[in-house]
Amino acid sequence: MFPLDEEDQAHGCCGRDLYMRLRGYVSIAVVLAVAVAVVFFGVLPREAARRYNPVAELPPYPVSAAAAELHASLFVADLHADSLLWERDLLVHDTIGQLDIPRLIKGNVGLQVFSAVTRVPFNRNLRQNPSDSADIITLLAVAERWPAQTWTSVKQRALYLADKLQVFADNSGGQLVLVSSQAELRKYLSARASNSAMVAGLLALEGAQVLEGELRNVDVMHAAGYRMLGLVHLFDNETGGSAHGEQKQGLTAFGRAVVERAESLQMLVDVAHTSAEMFDDVLAMATRPLVSSHTGVRGTCEGSRNLTDGQLRAIAATGGVIGIGYWPNASCGEDVAAIIRSMRYTADLVGVEHLALGSDFDGSVQTPFDTAGVAQLTAGLLADGFTEQEVAKIMGGNVLRLLQTTLPPG
Repeated sequence: MFPLDEEDQAHGCCGRDLYMRLRGYVSIAVVLAVAVAVVFFGVLPREAARRYNPVAELPPYPVSAAAAELHASLFVADLHADSLLWERDLLVHDTIGQLDIPRLIKGNVGLQVFSAVTRVPFNRNLRQNPSDSADIITLLAVAERWPAQTWTSVKQRALYLADKLQVFADNSGGQLVLVSSQAELRKYLSARASNSAMVAGLLALEGAQVLEGELRNVDVMHAAGYRMLGLVHLFDNETGGSAHGEQKQGLTAFGRAVVERAESLQMLVDVAHTSAEMFDDVLAMATRPLVSSHTGVRGTCEGSRNLTDGQLRAIAATGGVIGIGYWPNASCGEDVAAIIRSMRYTADLVGVEHLALGSDFDGSVQTPFDTAGVAQLTAGLLADGFTEQEVAKIMGGNVLRLLQTTLPPG
């Protein structure tokens, strides 16, 4: 109740009118607050997932009988997807976004690398993003009702996303199996030999900002299951310069320590998004194969984000692999043919043994198809003249070979 002052008590009707008006205002405010909450928590997350992850061509994705038969026999692996970022049940077939477990199974994808995106600048661009720019993932974390500690800590965001994938695996009835060692990979491959309706998930970090400047957090991320460490994303961080940052510098002293520690823990170092100087610094000290998980190549598509011929050769020389991306800034096209052009150029330059898939599904990019249609790449590679053995390597054999020799033993 709102108490009446002396004047209102003397004019009781006026006091009651004031009370009724105030109660009406409060009711309107409550209704508006509820409406805003419904939109913010109930509509915004799913609408963001739909808007930022479009598919140019909707299913079905028909291919020739020969391509379909070959694709069904392949082990397919994709080095990068950001699907954990969005509020979607990945165990349910969806029409929003580009990837979920049922669509992975439909596309015969045997292994999917799931990345942890933890910070993205507002007004992001491919040229120059300030390290201290406002962060859109904070808004998304609140809207998607992530745990409160993730609202202010990128480290906690990475740990939450690892837990999120584990929950999906636990509730998948065996359709999603997380692998973090050679022993787990062998066990999974043995099971999949008699049941192709299974997908292996591997965790990767997109940006070492999750370490929050502390070397011990490399061990924390390793313990959480992360087996691939991307040093930078869209801005410079404590380890060094991004291709999209302000300074674009090389490895810092902290960055060198991070690379050394990651390699000692048998984590793959991912040079996607690195500045040219950082790339060279990592290459100079690397003792294990390097990965570029999702990229374009400048030989077919100019862009600060895409790899030069020298960088492609350097990754290949370490025994690493190059994941070719599907989005327009990577391929300079919006169709399968543009992706195949990038693959052909890379294969001719460094050999098919170093070529892989790096879709960037659900990474706020448009792709020609969703993961259920990945057989279109098999068909495209065959049409371009690759042999069946070469197609098998590109579609997943090279990644499988790499993991079988670089993951921790058990």
